[in-house]
Formats: sequence, C-alpha cells, structure tokens
Amino acid sequence: MPRIFTPKRNRWLLGLLLVLLASYAVAVVLHWDDRLRWSLAEWATPAKERANAVWLPAYRADIDAKPMPGLETDEASDLSYDPSSKTLYSVMGKHPFLVQLSLEGEVLRKIELVGWANPEGVAVLEDGHIAITDERSQLLTIVTAPPGVTSLNIKDFPQFPLGKAREKNKGTEAVAWDAQGQRVLFGQERPAFLESWRSNGTTLLGQPMTLAGGPLDLRNLSGMDVDRRTGHLLLVSADSHLILETDSAGKPVSYMTLLGHFNGLGQTIPRAEGVATDEQGTLYVISEPNLFYRFKH
Repeated sequence: MPRIFTPKRNRWLLGLLLVLLASYAVAVVLHWDDRLRWSLAEWATPAKERANAVWLPAYRADIDAKPMPGLETDEASDLSYDPSSKTLYSVMGKHPFLVQLSLEGEVLRKIELVGWANPEGVAVLEDGHIAITDERSQLLTIVTAPPGVTSLNIKDFPQFPLGKAREKNKGTEAVAWDAQGQRVLFGQERPAFLESWRSNGTTLLGQPMTLAGGPLDLRNLSGMDVDRRTGHLLLVSADSHLILETDSAGKPVSYMTLLGHFNGLGQTIPRAEGVATDEQGTLYVISEPNLFYRFKH
C-alpha cells in the first residue's frame, strides 16, 4: 500500500499548520477578527440606520498628519471640541499643559498645568468648564481657562477621585461630556471599560457608576467623544488602530481603521490618542507626539 504520510508531506503539513497559527495570532493581535465582524454588521445595516449614525466608513481625511509646532516633546493626549469658541482642547501628558487649537490644528495657546502629574483626558463641559483627568493620580479636576490665562494650579479647582487603576499606568485615559445624558463619561485604558458620573456641566453629582456591558472589545482605550447629533460614542484605540462608533447602549455601529491608505490617510496614524466632533460632524484626531488630523463626511 502507498504511504499516506511521508516525511516530506509531514513537513509540508507542519509548515502549513505553523503558517495558519501565525496568521491567526496576527489576526487576533491586530483585531482583524473584530474588523471582519464589524464590517459584516456594517454591510447589514439598513440605509435609515446609517443616516442616523455618525457612520465612520464615509469619512475621508482632508488634513493628514499635520505637525503642531512646539509640541514635539510634550506627547499630545486626548481632544475635545469647544462649541462656544469653535476651537479644540488637548492635554500634554509628558510636560503637563492644556493646549487650545484651531480647527485647522494651529496652536493658539499653551496653558501650564501646575500640580498635575500625568494629564491624559480632557472634555469641554458647559459654561467654560473643562474636565481634566490625571492617569497617575486618578483624579478628575474641573477647571476654567478664560482668555489670557497662561497657567492653572490644581489646588484652585475641585477634584474628584476616580478610584484605583486596575493596572499600573493603565488608569483613566479618556473623558467625554454627554450633554444629552447629563453625564461625564470616563474610561480606563486597559482593560478598557467605561464609567459615568452624573453632572450638570459644571460639577459632578452623586457617585460614579460602571456602565453595563463589561470591558470594551478593544485592545486599549486611548480617547473618546460623544457625538452631539446622535448621542453615539466614538472610542479610539491606539493599539487597535481604529475608531469604533457605538450607540448609547454600547452596541457597535461602525468603525474606521487608522491604517495607511484607508479613509484618505497617506500613512498609518502612529498613536491616536484623542477624537472630537463638531456640530457639522467634522471629525478631529490627535496622535502622539504632535500630529493633527481632520476627517470630513
């Protein structure tokens, strides 16, 4: 009888098995399995639901990897839109600063943050109030920064403890203001999960609550925003190289990859740390160390 398995055939089968295992490992690491699942869900989404969503696949970059001079060594982190001034705010984690930007990514002013250890999240609330989260101290501070102010001292503003980080240096990374829900959302980097705190837009009320649904299906959470038009969440994962849109209940709706040659990007966004949207739905992204991106529908 002929031999079914020969040393040569065994080596071929072993090589094929190793290739398949390596491909599966890469797919899991890069979240290609999640991308496929989300893509299938997108294709099955009715046109009416797409019209009522942010719908990230329709966005294309019109400002791609624009450097922000003077921030090269500061490590930009998180981004938030201010509807009253039509500007953006970001925080610098390595050298604590609050930075105000134009909608074209121009630096308008840098505000020194005295007393902050590692600011990682920023959210514009109401009436000139801005929430800043510090990953190292696990504090949320609500500040005001009127025109002309160049320095803020943490001692001059109310502070709210966010609890102990589950992993060292993997604490609260992102924060966003949900005007419709009258709550401040904040999220831990890894494992990625969200909590909420009732707010009137100027202070926090009651106690924080962990949102139902458990950990997010992301490798990490580096930034987030709440779209004013739909109430949907936009979640940025630097490690997964994507932005995920979910409804208010946390159900995935659409996603946008941040890899090069997709959605108008020339190169992969190195490390996306923040996302913001304005009233028209224009989407802004910031990346370490000092790169600015803008996407339009």
